[in-house]
Amino acid sequence: MSPQPVKEKKDFLVDTSVQPTYLSFYYPLGAKQENYPVYINFHGGAFIMNEKELDDPYCRFLANETGCVILNIDYAKAPEYPFPKPLEQSYEILQWIKNRAHELKIDPKQIMVGGQSSGANIAAALCLYLEDKADSQPLLQVLSCPMLDFVTPHADKPEPNPLRAKYPQVANFLNMCYLPDRTQASNPLASPVYAEIERGLAPALVIVAEHDAFRPEAELYVEKLKAAGIEVHDEVFEGVSHAFTHLGPKDKAEKAWKLVAEKITEAVDLYEERNKDILS
Repeated sequence: MSPQPVKEKKDFLVDTSVQPTYLSFYYPLGAKQENYPVYINFHGGAFIMNEKELDDPYCRFLANETGCVILNIDYAKAPEYPFPKPLEQSYEILQWIKNRAHELKIDPKQIMVGGQSSGANIAAALCLYLEDKADSQPLLQVLSCPMLDFVTPHADKPEPNPLRAKYPQVANFLNMCYLPDRTQASNPLASPVYAEIERGLAPALVIVAEHDAFRPEAELYVEKLKAAGIEVHDEVFEGVSHAFTHLGPKDKAEKAWKLVAEKITEAVDLYEERNKDILS
């Protein structure tokens, strides 16, 4: 999709213990509320590549479609910053925005997270990290084509790309960049699919590509979430491959974008309904 105009885009450079971090906040056209819900986006790129600008059109779309502020994070990349640095950095950014909620015109009680591919790993891990710290959960976690399993070798995953299937060592090398210590592979914050899921974890939207090496781990995570009583909407998009939300085909990507916007809106509406019941 072509980039949409938004009411305002604010850029910040925030110090963290990992590295200075560039953030972009997208404020929606037409919205007039005093404090906005906020959705935090983590782009894809196998933990080693791409920048937040990759998701600029996506963030603009979500802002206008949902009436929420969208925060796009340029998180630290491997191999210079391997696990758990991007996760720790993301947690610090979350605390930063909560502490500046009034200045940013956001509601710190209405925070959602999500990402694509490696970004979905960080979003899922952040929810688990918050749980470990007994911190409040997001209203929603959006996991699109998530990478959730560092234990299973790529050669044992259903890779649809012939070249990647023939040379799985390429994917293994990328994994090693993020997780150089193989003893950490089963750490749930690296491989969320190995987590012991608690009932209090955030509700989830899980978007799965039919032809994706990471499909089994996404579907297993869905099963674990549901077994723990977590509300999950999962959808398999037929005839598409990994990262289709950004690489196409266009009709399927647009459908996925609209689904994400719909679930963000539903999460905000549900929070507001429950809050009204409490106040009444």
